[in-house]
Amino acid sequence: MEVIAKLKYLRIAPRKVRLVADLIRGKKIKEAQMLLDFSQKKATRPLRKLLDSAVANAKNNLKLEEKDLYILKIAVDEGPKLKRWRPRARGRATEIQKKSSHITLVLKGKKKKMVKEKVPKAKPEEKSERPEKKLRTKTKIPRLKKEKRIKLKLKKKDLKGIFKKQAR
Repeated sequence: MEVIAKLKYLRIAPRKVRLVADLIRGKKIKEAQMLLDFSQKKATRPLRKLLDSAVANAKNNLKLEEKDLYILKIAVDEGPKLKRWRPRARGRATEIQKKSSHITLVLKGKKKKMVKEKVPKAKPEEKSERPEKKLRTKTKIPRLKKEKRIKLKLKKKDLKGIFKKQAR
């Protein structure tokens, strides 16, 4: 089962968030939490909150265990930019872009192995009334008779001889 959690409009540049997201991609939950706790980047705190939210959703909504979860996918996309102007030398102004991020986190739980029950096979006496269908085999492509094949070869040989004579 997959659990999706999204964080939108995070006011940190996507390039900086991706540095932290790459650390935890594909890791188990406990390992990812530990990496986020000890990393010194600004983006670790919102990512940790998002991860905790996704784990809580998995526990409460889908009844999955935390130890079986791992990060299947984490995507950091660009959000809208706030555009501001900064005065510069000689009366100029330059644009400052304050970037934001959208983060999508997908967790996946390992499936528990289901035990299949053995169903007793039907006895030969208890066959249904419907007749069995024969399985179709591959269709064979009809081959040309030997005489026709020889005629075709002769025609090709004759053409080759004609072209050689014209080239001389």
